[in-house]
Parts: sequence; structure tokens; C-alpha cells
Amino acid sequence: MLAGLKIIELATYIAAPGAGAILADWGAEIIKIEPTDGDPIRKFFDTIGTETEENPVFDMDNRGKRGVAIDFSREEGRQAVERLLQGADVFLTNLRPGALARAGLDYERVSKSHPKLIYASVTGYGLTGPEANKPGFDLAAFWARAGVGALTTPKGSEPFPLRTGVGDHTCSIATAAGILAAVVERSRTGKGRLVETSLLKCGVYSISSDMSIALRFGKLASNRPRADAVNPLNNFFLCRDGRWICLLPRQGSADWPKIARAAGRPDLLDDPRFQGARARRTHGRDLVAELDKGFADMDFAQAAAGLDREDVVWSPMQSAKDVIEDPQAHAAGCFVSIASPTGEPRMSLAAPVRFGGFDEGVRPAPPSLGQHTDEVMAELGYSAEDIAHLRSTGIVT
Repeated sequence: MLAGLKIIELATYIAAPGAGAILADWGAEIIKIEPTDGDPIRKFFDTIGTETEENPVFDMDNRGKRGVAIDFSREEGRQAVERLLQGADVFLTNLRPGALARAGLDYERVSKSHPKLIYASVTGYGLTGPEANKPGFDLAAFWARAGVGALTTPKGSEPFPLRTGVGDHTCSIATAAGILAAVVERSRTGKGRLVETSLLKCGVYSISSDMSIALRFGKLASNRPRADAVNPLNNFFLCRDGRWICLLPRQGSADWPKIARAAGRPDLLDDPRFQGARARRTHGRDLVAELDKGFADMDFAQAAAGLDREDVVWSPMQSAKDVIEDPQAHAAGCFVSIASPTGEPRMSLAAPVRFGGFDEGVRPAPPSLGQHTDEVMAELGYSAEDIAHLRSTGIVT
């Protein structure tokens, strides 16, 4: 669908490369520029002390791209990047503003030379303000600084870390959307523009329902342990065979009788402690304990059948392994195959939007470091002698 859209990606780690991967899945041409020693995320498993030649984290966000390795801190490297930008529609980067300015790749200078270019910037904290040049990963900028972690941590508990890439990939989705909005605008005006996303901004937006309450009323209920939930019905319950279910009642009280019946506890409907939402909240610990007894007397399959019969909104609480084996996740298009050097496709995660009649097929493999350097440089008009010189001087890999 995006055939003909050319994107130059000068980015590392996850948030910006993830946006590039989404757009590559939809047909855009992505040329990924790495430093000559490679994107640091290539060393993800080395960092955690695991020895493996496999790197599904890198593969996920770099499939379908062509890769070049250029030392753009040196003049001849900057000239090569400039040539790449001349034929591009989008420049996608997550380098910090100061580093881009030192390389002559800040928005002010690039937009003057390439007025039709869409300049997509992904940062930790935005392009302005006293902390614009501060490094920001998703655990710091999205999770901790934006308030997501504090909101999620149950009251009285110690903070806990965000899993790899959650905030990054949230920002990836926003960045891909922003780029495409700018592409639509340029089709009318002929002019590019700055598209700016940050982990901080995306983090704040991700909890915008709660933030809206805090802005309006100046206070916000804390996240609480299961027994002390603000709405005891909006909760998790353990079945006899060790599987958890997640319940999410609709607004109002219409689902209370349904949940009581599905839990095998219709007697609770006549209990004066649970007559009305306020009473159920006041006696929340008692209600959770009573529902615990009901679900503890049935296996997961029995509980699932009862909840479905009552048309209650619920879900199994699943692990990553469970999701991989979930037929509905496959039917919903959550997975895609990526080509590998061995020729045997590997399963990975699909982009978050599905289009009718568009077959993603097997996605091309991610590039090895500098895999397409010679090919891309030749397309830019460099001779074989020029490329050999750049290699001998370490400007390209």
C-alpha cells in the first residue's frame, strides 16, 4: 500500500525502528543507517548475559529494511547521508537533538535543504525544554516519568519495571500514524513538516483517561491490591485448576447479577452487603472473598462457559506462551513470518493494523550490519573505487 514511499531511518533501539518496521510491512522502502559498529540493540542478549546468535528483538523492528553502516560524524559520511535524503520522502530518527545538530541533521537545516521532506523525530522528552537532550528509554521516560508506572503499581507496593519495548512500541504506533498524516498533508501542499513524538508524551497519553480525571478533579484513586479494588467486580479470580480469569463489568450495575450467577453464587444477590455499587465498594473485601469461593469450586472451562452464557466481558489471564498457542490470536492476525538466513521462516509479531485483501506474506529478513552498503551507495552514484575508499577509511562498513 505504501509502495513508492522512501524512508531513511537513522535510529537505534526500538521506538523509531519499530515505526519503520510497521511502515515497511505496509510496503514502504526503508533504508536503515547504522553506526559502523552497529545498532546497540544488536547486542541485546549480550547485555543480559545470554549467548545466542538469535536476536528476535532486533529482527522484530528491522525486518524488511535495507541496511547501510555509515560514520556520519565525519564529513564524507555526512555527504553520503545527504545524498540519501535527496531522494527520500521521510527522514526518521531518534538521535538526540544535540547529536543531530552536531551532524548537521537537525530539522532546521534539513528542512531548508529538503522542503518536501517529512522529518520524523522520536525522543525521550521532546525537542524543546531544559531536558530535550536527556537520554530517555521507555522504562525511564514512558513508564517512570509519565506516571504510567506509579499508576499501575498497587498501593503500598514497591515500583516494578516495565517489560522490554512496551512504551517504545506504543510510541512506534504513534510515530507511524504521524508520518502518514504528514504524507497526506504533503499530497495537498507539496511541503513536508516536522512530526514529533516522545516517550513522555506517548506515556501521558496512554493513561489519558486517568490523567483526565486528575486534571479535572485534582485527585485520582490509586491502583490497589486485588482484595481492595475500587470496583471489586473489575478483578481477577482463580479457578480450581489454577487458571485465572479477568472480569470487566460494563458501566452501571447490569452485570452484577450475571457475574454472581456465573460464579455459582446467586445467593449473593440477596445479601444486603452487596445491594448497590456503593455497598459493594464498601464491602469490597467481603465480596472478593465470596466470589473467590465461587470460582474456586469450578474449573476454568466451567467458569468460562458460565461467563459466556451470561454474556459477561471476561478473558483468560495468559502468559506469552499461552498467547503463542492461542488460536484466536492467530485468527486475529497477531503473527507474521520473517525470512531467515537458513531459509526457514521464523514466526514474529505482525504490525498492529490489518487490511482486508492485503497479504503480508513472509516478511523479508532484517539486514546484517552493512549488508546493503555497497548496493545503496552504488544507487547514489558512488563508483566501486569511491566505495572502496570509504571502506578503507572506515566511513562505511
